[in-house]
Amino acid sequence: MKYAIFGDIHANLEALEAVMLDAADNDCTDFVCIGDIVGYNANPTECLGLVRDLGCPVVKGNHDEEAALDTPLEGLNPLAKHALEWTRASLSPEDREWLANLKLVRQVRDFTIVHATLDTPGNWGYVTNKFDAMASFSYQFTPVCFYGHTHTPRIYIKGGSVEALEEMETKIALGKKYFINVGSTGQPRDGDWRSSYAIYDVENQHVQIRRLEYDIATAQQKIIEAGLPEMLANRLAVGK
Repeated sequence: MKYAIFGDIHANLEALEAVMLDAADNDCTDFVCIGDIVGYNANPTECLGLVRDLGCPVVKGNHDEEAALDTPLEGLNPLAKHALEWTRASLSPEDREWLANLKLVRQVRDFTIVHATLDTPGNWGYVTNKFDAMASFSYQFTPVCFYGHTHTPRIYIKGGSVEALEEMETKIALGKKYFINVGSTGQPRDGDWRSSYAIYDVENQHVQIRRLEYDIATAQQKIIEAGLPEMLANRLAVGK
């Protein structure tokens, strides 16, 4: 059994389709989404439909939550606010209700999924270093947990202490815990524009984070045509 674990799609249909094709080419049998299906880019309805059609486990991201609500968008940067206002108007009531009902944390088989942190998942905190990861490890009751939110792939391991791996793949060893950021499918922010997701090979206890090229020009053009800020299109090309 192989799981394709992806998230932070942010309505980038071209990137999501590239992940789906690559997952099929690598014999993935199951899919898992760690949230933020919508926001920033121009195909929220299509991305949401694709994820829903998979029938896979999904957890809620902060953009999913905001898109489902009718409350004022406060404390957001102007780009995120503009995109979420547009997203709210684009989604159907049914889609918004589906997003609203997503759980914050789920266990899938023998691993956990969450969008942000395990200690306070609904506060949308960021795990950017091993000290941040330590708090989530205290609430992790499975050997492996996959998360996102920072748009930067990262693998943290807790043995005697917590360390961050430089490599983008690892073997799951007995007696250790792994807190793994799968990166962003639709809007990477680590300086690499390519789409990111993870494959978890359960039989071989191996996790690999993969990077994929996709039709970025089409994704950018859709953003412009939708009337969304041009900066959202430009940032895709630089991975920021």
